[in-house]
Amino acid sequence: ITLREEPLRDFVNRFLKRMFDLIFSLFVVIFVLSWMYAIVAILIKLSSKGPVIFKQLRSGVNNEEFMCYKFRSMRMSSDSDLKQAVEGDSRLTKIGAFLRKTSLDEFPQFLNVLMGDMSIVGPRPHPLNLNKEFERRVAGFKKRHRFKPGITGLAQSMGYSGFISSAQDMNERVKMDIFYFKNWNF
Repeated sequence: ITLREEPLRDFVNRFLKRMFDLIFSLFVVIFVLSWMYAIVAILIKLSSKGPVIFKQLRSGVNNEEFMCYKFRSMRMSSDSDLKQAVEGDSRLTKIGAFLRKTSLDEFPQFLNVLMGDMSIVGPRPHPLNLNKEFERRVAGFKKRHRFKPGITGLAQSMGYSGFISSAQDMNERVKMDIFYFKNWNF
């Protein structure tokens, strides 16, 4: 048996990735999120009651929990941690549908990157209950928690984004995440 060395196990590579994350995220927070927040906040408040930011526990590196931030795209409900969003979800607001379609709802996650909970590129973090479900149903699912989750990832750039419709859909995402870890380069 030969063990394959993963690039992100190397300290220098992790350092380079973290420096890129910090510099890029700081730029986005200062020059984009600073003015975007006010506009999106007004639109969200006009479309429904509740907070502007949706906060939810997600699984990060080594399955450690962290609070993930997003612009709220759905009406407030007591089952937001239990019920996965689905295509045509009635809880989705009109502005929320636009935010999700354009991925603008993800911009507050640059704060997660600054805090060190996330990276810009890595496997997308999922709600805790969804993680538990797919750990049972998808081979290798736990491998995606070896490194920091990301705002975007190889799976998303290859078309595996949005609603998760099946275990096969998640299986393809996991394959892409593992490929990314094995083949990462600056």
